[in-house]
Amino acid sequence: MSEMPVLYRKRLIPNECILLKNDKILYHDQQFLITQWHTLRPKKELDHGCSCYLLKEGWKVSKFLNAQNQLICWYCDIIDTEYDVRANTYTFIDLLADVLVYPDGRVHVVDLDEVADALEENLITIEQMKSCMRKLNALLEIIYSGELLRLPCILKMVDLE
Repeated sequence: MSEMPVLYRKRLIPNECILLKNDKILYHDQQFLITQWHTLRPKKELDHGCSCYLLKEGWKVSKFLNAQNQLICWYCDIIDTEYDVRANTYTFIDLLADVLVYPDGRVHVVDLDEVADALEENLITIEQMKSCMRKLNALLEIIYSGELLRLPCILKMVDLE
């Protein structure tokens, strides 16, 4: 891959697809893609960060930083990935379930109610919901084993910052 792909983030709740035009791609191959970014919508504490899309696992692991470059948390999204070879575009579909890992080691799973709401409102299929739960389970196993921050793509992300 010589030319950098174009990235989109598709959310189900709210229903939107956003071009990630300001995300800077630091690295990509068949297994993962690493980006650096500033928040799309300014937030009180969150200023910028970097993300590693683990394409085969269906996770996006983001390092959330404040304006002083201090770690707020590791924010993990469960995603589906669509790649259009002809257009060289990735569309990352947020499957709603998220896991936050804080610097003190606390782990917080969030938005499972949104997964249920999306299923109820036919925004996701049963297959997507099952995939989401399996990906979430695999991610939690990695987090609870203490291996998340030792994954090769996370180490590469830290090296590229």
